[in-house]
Amino acid sequence: MIAVPRERLQRLLAEGVLVAIAAGGLLHLAGADTGGDAVWAACAGTMLVPLGWSALRSLLRADVGVDLIALLAMAGALALGEYLAGAVIALMLSGGNALEAAAAGRARRDLTRLVESAPRIAHLRRDSAIVEVPVDEVAPGDLVVVRSGEVVPVDGEVAGEAAVLDESTLTGEPLPVERGRGELVRSGSTNAADPFELRALRPASESAYAALVRIVREAERRRAPFVRLADRYALVFLPLTLAIAGGAWALSGEAVRAVAVLVIATPCPLILAAPVAIVSGLSRAARAGVIVKGGAAIEKLGEARSVLLDKTGTLTIGEPAVERITSFGELSSEELLRLTASLEQLSAHVLAEAVVHDAERRGLGLEPPTAVVESPGRGVEGEVAGCRVSAGAPSWLAERGVDLRGMAVTGSGLDGRARILVAVDGRLEGEIAMSDRLRPDARALVESLRSAGVRRVALVSGDRERVARAVAAAVGIDEVYADQTPESKLALVRELERQPDAAPVVMVGDGVNDAPALALADVGIAMGSAGATVSSETADAVITIERISRVADAVRIGRRSLRIARQSVVAGIGLSVIGMGFAAAGYLSPVAGALLQEGIDVAVILNALRALRA
Repeated sequence: MIAVPRERLQRLLAEGVLVAIAAGGLLHLAGADTGGDAVWAACAGTMLVPLGWSALRSLLRADVGVDLIALLAMAGALALGEYLAGAVIALMLSGGNALEAAAAGRARRDLTRLVESAPRIAHLRRDSAIVEVPVDEVAPGDLVVVRSGEVVPVDGEVAGEAAVLDESTLTGEPLPVERGRGELVRSGSTNAADPFELRALRPASESAYAALVRIVREAERRRAPFVRLADRYALVFLPLTLAIAGGAWALSGEAVRAVAVLVIATPCPLILAAPVAIVSGLSRAARAGVIVKGGAAIEKLGEARSVLLDKTGTLTIGEPAVERITSFGELSSEELLRLTASLEQLSAHVLAEAVVHDAERRGLGLEPPTAVVESPGRGVEGEVAGCRVSAGAPSWLAERGVDLRGMAVTGSGLDGRARILVAVDGRLEGEIAMSDRLRPDARALVESLRSAGVRRVALVSGDRERVARAVAAAVGIDEVYADQTPESKLALVRELERQPDAAPVVMVGDGVNDAPALALADVGIAMGSAGATVSSETADAVITIERISRVADAVRIGRRSLRIARQSVVAGIGLSVIGMGFAAAGYLSPVAGALLQEGIDVAVILNALRALRA
């Protein structure tokens, strides 16, 4: 048996109901009233079966929802011979379900583009041959050949000349980007130019792309508690509807008035408007580069009062870079950097890699070092172009015979900077200051969050107080929690969530140490673009683009989606109650009431679809 997608099935059902209504109308025009009524009755009866089963399951769970009103309205219409009214109610339900399925399908397509384009094979260079292997067989260190137009199968570094990549699937940015030799390339990007070679850093199962695929699959499984907003009002709305319908019948003696009231009270706006708005918000967020794992997170984003921001990798890039080069002697700053970078080429230290990359970006010609000696974490020494070059901590240089007396060497990272002292032929020649850089859009983030309605923005960092406050001051944050361990971050989130004026709490981070707090927070947002991390797996949303400003965008999308959902629900209830009053007074027949409710449905669902727009 061929499975029919839900979106298509709902559309076909709505089209079938519409055809049945038209066919019944044509039969009436031809004088075959009995046949026309039979078609309308069959149409309503067909919809009554799944609706009755759904209502029965709800009752068995002691969950009395407003679906029961639709069931009573349709059954009452058939019992009183109001077949056209029953058919119009069927059109209401099937049409609304089709619109909901279409909105959900659009969001699902936005989310699952990552899954659909996942590479299945990879091409490896082995000796002089290129072999094709399943992507799961690629191991760290393998040389992967990425052909023109292919999706990069694993995370790695460019091994040859520059690569031009289309990263729109991951980031939403339409313009291609260029990655030079040694730069990181994320799986899921598409080669937009000539073939290039990539040195694999991790297996495909541990790549950034695989993590995002898992996140997408999780997002598809989750549903928002707000989706069944109608059921929250069932205890009030259902008795009110039955009271008005029963009162109209008792006072007038006309059962048809009760049916008209039930028809107008059919809660399609309640049942459908909220999920359409929430699902549209998920779609809008995905197109903005934020994968939100379900509507519950969108709802909480829309209510967020506090945002806690990690420092390293969140407000900052998370990678050291050369900030300042100070020459103490005759060597120029560029020559000092060139000699140091030449020496550091054989070191695996993160600061050494940053120095080398900075020199390469400046176009400095590096030379191969010889006789290299390294003390991990302290320093390195070797021969470069006939000179003995030493680089590292003061204690390392002192051990190598460098005279540091009389030199006012600044402290060891108390301000968040790492310092590399450089000596040439035993003479101290200069200092290279390294620091983590703020993201370009970090300064505008706090203002954007506050303009979006967030009351409390705080920096939560494991770094020292002085460093954390310097970063906070640079981006405009007043509230700082420094020296935070994973346990203390967890305690802070728990404490804020107990405060009514602070909850819901959004936690934003990127490291393994942030994962517990991300999991506990009402909404955890991970900066997932740098690679596959535990934080991405435990978070409720993942930003796939190197822009921290997407946090504010996610809050705005949540606010707007929630506001539109509530607008649609309130408008639907208000219009239905007004219509119920007219029906109870005898001014609306069941057919007229059904047509009126159809118009209300279309209006509120179209309003809910506004959440798709920016």
